[in-house]
Amino acid sequence: MSAEKQLYAGETELKPGLGSEHIETAGTPGVDDKTSKSEAMQQENLEHSMTMWQAAKAYPSACGWAVIMCFTIVMESFAMFLVGNFVALPAFQLKYGTYDAATDAYVIPTKWQSALSQSGQIGALIGVCICPMITGRLGYRWTTIIGLMLMNATIFISFFGDSLPVFLIGQLFEGIPWGFFIGNAPAYASEIVPIPLRGACTATLQMAWAIGSIIVGGATYGLNKRLDEWAYRIPFALQWIFPTPLAILIFLAPESPWWLVRRGRKDEARRSIQRLGRSSLLNADDALAMMVRTVELEVATNDSPSYLDLFRGTDLRRTLITCFIYASQNFAGNLIANQAVYFFEQAGMSTNMAFALGLITSSLQAVAVACSWFLSSWFGRRTLFLWGLAVNIVMLFGLGIAASVSSSSAAIYAQAVLGLLISVQFCLTQGPISYAIIGETSSIRLRALTTGIGRGAYYVTEIPMIYLSSRMLNSTGWNLAGKCGFVWGGTAVVCWIIAYFYLPEFRKRSYRELDILFHRKVSARKFSKTEIDVLDDE
Repeated sequence: MSAEKQLYAGETELKPGLGSEHIETAGTPGVDDKTSKSEAMQQENLEHSMTMWQAAKAYPSACGWAVIMCFTIVMESFAMFLVGNFVALPAFQLKYGTYDAATDAYVIPTKWQSALSQSGQIGALIGVCICPMITGRLGYRWTTIIGLMLMNATIFISFFGDSLPVFLIGQLFEGIPWGFFIGNAPAYASEIVPIPLRGACTATLQMAWAIGSIIVGGATYGLNKRLDEWAYRIPFALQWIFPTPLAILIFLAPESPWWLVRRGRKDEARRSIQRLGRSSLLNADDALAMMVRTVELEVATNDSPSYLDLFRGTDLRRTLITCFIYASQNFAGNLIANQAVYFFEQAGMSTNMAFALGLITSSLQAVAVACSWFLSSWFGRRTLFLWGLAVNIVMLFGLGIAASVSSSSAAIYAQAVLGLLISVQFCLTQGPISYAIIGETSSIRLRALTTGIGRGAYYVTEIPMIYLSSRMLNSTGWNLAGKCGFVWGGTAVVCWIIAYFYLPEFRKRSYRELDILFHRKVSARKFSKTEIDVLDDE
């Protein structure tokens, strides 16, 4: 690519009185539309030709900012795993549990286990519904900063709480900023990096989940022998480590150039592009031309995007895919990972061993996510999702069989090993690749709305599944322990069948190419084989 900068032909303007997504291209004297299209094609061809390593060298800052934005998810992970660990924490059980004569121990009642876990998800559901409206006006950065400051405030409720109802309210309010983080992070990460890095950078979201669980696992493992209130108040206080430093870093980050182009702020978008990559290895005007070309392809009306647009035309298919990918995480054994310590305890492990295994599981999950970065560049999204889900189906049924045949120590350890492997394998394939799919499925114009409603589908399905999971594991409930593998294995089979017929392949596709493939209504199984010419605009 020539190092010499080229002048971008068009000037993107907002038309007064119309929605922010309406753009027009006002010609520049002496420069025609063919020049801008040529620049757009040049940038797209360049990104297609890059390896993941070449892209990382050309866009080191983009990688760093994507990781920082994705790291906001560590707070949802931290709180989710914290509640899961608290129900197995002796000090918490003694303070807030009821005596169970069958096990000769204090346990948190099933209804409160479910309520504590569900309240955060209800708050997050509210957050993801609010998030797109704020992001549309303020951008990814300021919306996330608002969420981080709100997070700082809501932690006080849980930290000073002294009853299960107060903890429930605390989790509910903490959940609202979680919705901001998960609504913005995958969209921002997928927009600021070139095509070869989208899979790896969006997979960092799963790494943040693993890091959050490691911190929780380490804290609760170190405190599980304490029987005073600080055994659970210290982990609550640890949540304050994250929001303020992350808010400062995100304040310094560039806004997504795609968001700026959609708002008609072309000059700011160009400056943002220049901050994301090395000036010697990229041409900001070419990159800007590519973005403007793609956005103009998507703008079919003069109205600002609304939730109704998600269910019209080809966007309905994209919305359903996003909702399915998010919701399927709750039906393929992921809830075993979220309640790993309690699962190990109910399978027959001692409390100390259960917390130790939980910490080991979280550490291995982080390693698995790191490995997934390379898998996402070698294999397609569809391939990794289907094969990863198939492997988990086999292990889930194996878990159910191991729990059914015997109650010996060997069977208990077999359940523990399979539970660990299911959690780790999820973080190797289905978990991280889901975020890449979510970041790529939606149109640029409807990205914030699609991501929000997709995560909403996740919470809507997770809330009842948390209740069922707690009922299946709790000794005062159905007490299925490892036999829950039959249930999750069955639901995972249904997810696999749906994915086989309806999940397309997005690897190595630009957003323009994806728009065209959806517009042409190409079959999911033919996405990878369909050729899109660089000159095509429809």
